[in-house]
Amino acid sequence: MQGQRCSSSLRRTLLSIGLLLAQLELGTAGAMPFNIGHQLCMFCDLRPSLCNGTGTCFTKCTISSTCADANEICVTIWRKNETGFSLETLCHDPVLPLYGILLDDYNSTTCVMKERNLTSGMAYVCSCSNEDECNDNLLFNTTNSRHPVTDAGQQPQNRTEPPPCSTSAVNPTPEVPLMSTILVSLLPLLVTGIVVAGMFHWYLVNRRRQLSQEWENKLKLRKPKASGLDCSDPCAIMVDDDGSDSSSTHANSLNHNTEPLPIELDLLVGKGRFAQVYKAKLKHTTSNQFETVAVKIFPYEEYASWKNEKDIFSNTDLRHENVLHFLTAEERKVEKQYWLITAFQPRGNLQEYLTHHVISWEELQVLSSSLAQGVAHLHSDRLPCGRPKVPIVHRDLKSSNILVKNNLTCCLCDFGLALCLDSNLTVDDLANSGQVGTARYMAPEVLEARLNLENIESFKQTDIYSMALVLWEITSRCKAIGEVKAYEPAFGSKVREHPCVESMKDNVLRDRGRPEIPDSWLRHQGVAVICATMKECWDHDPEARLTAHCVAERLSEMEDELDKLSSRSSSAEKILEELKIPIAVDIPAKEVKISEIQNIIAVDSSVSDKK
Repeated sequence: MQGQRCSSSLRRTLLSIGLLLAQLELGTAGAMPFNIGHQLCMFCDLRPSLCNGTGTCFTKCTISSTCADANEICVTIWRKNETGFSLETLCHDPVLPLYGILLDDYNSTTCVMKERNLTSGMAYVCSCSNEDECNDNLLFNTTNSRHPVTDAGQQPQNRTEPPPCSTSAVNPTPEVPLMSTILVSLLPLLVTGIVVAGMFHWYLVNRRRQLSQEWENKLKLRKPKASGLDCSDPCAIMVDDDGSDSSSTHANSLNHNTEPLPIELDLLVGKGRFAQVYKAKLKHTTSNQFETVAVKIFPYEEYASWKNEKDIFSNTDLRHENVLHFLTAEERKVEKQYWLITAFQPRGNLQEYLTHHVISWEELQVLSSSLAQGVAHLHSDRLPCGRPKVPIVHRDLKSSNILVKNNLTCCLCDFGLALCLDSNLTVDDLANSGQVGTARYMAPEVLEARLNLENIESFKQTDIYSMALVLWEITSRCKAIGEVKAYEPAFGSKVREHPCVESMKDNVLRDRGRPEIPDSWLRHQGVAVICATMKECWDHDPEARLTAHCVAERLSEMEDELDKLSSRSSSAEKILEELKIPIAVDIPAKEVKISEIQNIIAVDSSVSDKK
């Protein structure tokens, strides 16, 4: 702002000197004297502006014009539209109506913006005179901005007529020597002022660049190493290897509490019970570039859902490569909406991805392992560095609430029903949480409302049941199982597309139904291990289910064991033949170690080879 004032002041000084010199030339040549009774105004017509309607700002108009009529004054009109702000600078005769209103208070040398009702709608208008380019510096008076509307046919009472232009007031002949002397004596001061202003402007620009560079260097130092997030730095930002969360650096460096982010909504990509999700552009404030983000928009009446998800996301301990990266939350009062801004994942949610893609065995490993690791991080009471963490339960795990990242790993999203298992929670607090979630993915104890509120682990066990159903959906679309059918959610056509709680009670509680695991699935060694894990996770008894940490560990061990098996084989063709050998595996009813399952598979394989 200081730089703008310096440049504007210099421009006015130089322009005044130029006008005086022109006057001297005309006077000495015997021509008509320059008419100083005409007002000099900024005259750029209508153009976009960065003025936001508060405080003081400049029009940044680069065109000045001498008004055609001596009675005309300087006028500036500020408007707000759907895409931003605009300014109109012009000369106008105050006797004539302008956009349906008459101008007043134009005898001042300052341009004070007042709210007026124009024919085109509400806008801020200021008028001034008696000073060159007085409509360049705009003052928005927020305490008294409203102005009574004056009809075009009425004259305001306090308006005075502009002073007539007197020809006798200008007599350049006797003043020519005096003017020349003054100009010559002021020339060194003028040059000195220009040099000082230029040096000051150079200092401001370079200082701003230096501060920006220091800030970027600090951000680079705060990025986590490959070994994981540094728990000692609360400002550390988790950036994924595939770069999908790169926009966090820009967004987290802004002050979200004072002004909304410069976001332009692009495309509706999802719609749920409480909110809509848009693909959007987060614009850079210093350039024309932008970054793609996701914006989840809640209506005003869904404040509770927005606040719960915002509070969960605001917990810095939630950050993990398999949890959707959160940027910020905003209350948009003008639109009467609440926003959550997160990283954007172009592959969409897991349900959409499985519907349109048949996956390989390697992709099955990556998707299932990353899903288990994300749930394990939520449920964990400690971070990898050992620092304590409050466990979180999702309570609405399903394939549509899991996103697929560019590197084909899963990340959890939609924490509107999530619950922090704080040690200070009482039984009454937990009881008030109610029967929540999606009926198709509800655990048996949730369906019949017999959750053990005395034990917070029981909430985690409901997530494990839901995760097992998602693992079944992922496996059902893998080429390694043999014949791959079209995608179906868990329980498929056994229930309606959107089953109610009572319908799921009949299927899960009365009939003890679970998604079907065909025998063909068990012919693949790795798929057999995943099926065994599924059955332990959707056990009717919550206490018999595996923990998320155990599932993640088992799937990781499975990858290591199969890699060793592959390395011992003589060729890739032999590996494929071994994996296609029919193997009868008894899926244990109780939890067993991964090494025991591999031993069973190894013995059966050796018997088949001898045969």
